[in-house]
Amino acid sequence: MSHTAELIAVGTELLLGNIANTDAQMLSQGLSALGIHVYYHTVVGDNPQRLRAAVETARRRADIIITTGGLGPTCDDLTKNVLADCFGKKLVHNQEAEDRCRGFFQAIGKTMTDNNAQQFYLPEGCMPFQNDWGTAPGCAFKADGVRVIMLPGPPRECTAMFRYRAAPYLQSLSDGVIVSRTLKLFGIGESSMEILLRDRMNAMTNPTLAPYAKEGECELRITAKAPTQEEARALITPVEAELRALFGDKVYGADVACLEEVALALLKEKGLTLGSAESCTGGLIAKRMTDLPGASAVFAGGIVSYTNAVKRRALGVSPALLEEYGAVSEPVARAMAEGARAALGCDLAVATTGVAGPDSDERGNPVGLVYVALATPEGVYVRELHSGAGRQRVRTAAAHNAFDLIRRYLAGLLEETL
Repeated sequence: MSHTAELIAVGTELLLGNIANTDAQMLSQGLSALGIHVYYHTVVGDNPQRLRAAVETARRRADIIITTGGLGPTCDDLTKNVLADCFGKKLVHNQEAEDRCRGFFQAIGKTMTDNNAQQFYLPEGCMPFQNDWGTAPGCAFKADGVRVIMLPGPPRECTAMFRYRAAPYLQSLSDGVIVSRTLKLFGIGESSMEILLRDRMNAMTNPTLAPYAKEGECELRITAKAPTQEEARALITPVEAELRALFGDKVYGADVACLEEVALALLKEKGLTLGSAESCTGGLIAKRMTDLPGASAVFAGGIVSYTNAVKRRALGVSPALLEEYGAVSEPVARAMAEGARAALGCDLAVATTGVAGPDSDERGNPVGLVYVALATPEGVYVRELHSGAGRQRVRTAAAHNAFDLIRRYLAGLLEETL
């Protein structure tokens, strides 16, 4: 039997935007892995009438309702009361919940306040979920053909409670598993990618294929459902092979986080070091590289040469070159990359120079014009970019292209001329 779930997050702070609803993302991913479909996410404030309305709607369109939040000791923690009332259940005292809560406060040397007592009460006939990561227990029960699961809201507690309490409870309900594999692409737009795949996607049922646009790149997610993970992966494999053949070296990885992660892995594999010289990106390449664990093994350092004076002094860019071509030019990008490679003593060095905006530069170069250069032992590769307006967009595109140049060079895929 196929099951559908609806997630109801309870908390006014979510509606106000004070915190992000990361619980919903975690739960959707976890339920998908169990083969349970999530069709709706609902967020409701700490209001019993609105929560009741949300529950009544959910029970008509899902056979599993999972709530997060509203299980604590304060007056606005009302989830248990409303859910129990909606399904005609009384709240009854749970001695184990009381003992654990009192034990928690004793362990931390604090006096338990009286309002914590509401955490001792759970819907009659439910399966309690012991909370080893906080004081509020969760629970599960079935009524009127609907299974209800209540989990605490704090992400640390919610994640652990789902993994170790709710997931085992739900595992027995699943008639299969859902497995996804995500191909990451750079160098093609979402619309161009989608037009090539539209007929194929419309004809697919299992696996399915879905395109996603990210900032400056694209994703293709292949999703299959089968009785076991091995069978689901076997359904995915030929589709992945077909997509790799179609898009070639625009596919830079599968189930990887980002271009820089691939570049880092290749640098480690080849035993090479990298440095950077950045003008328009202002250190973004160095930041993205050093955000990755293990970057110290390959990243020598970076120079933010925002002014011409720094380009001359730190990178050795010729004043005559700057005078003749201007800072935003292919010759200067080449000189910056070569200068960084020499100054930092690294095997490879990437450089960026361009016009991030909002206005054209003093030579009339348009916003979005960027040169990205990669200095290697064989020479310097350069890309000219025209990424349009918007400072963040220009900087992100330049950094993406820098990492793409690195990964293509290291993978033997670089076709740009020296």
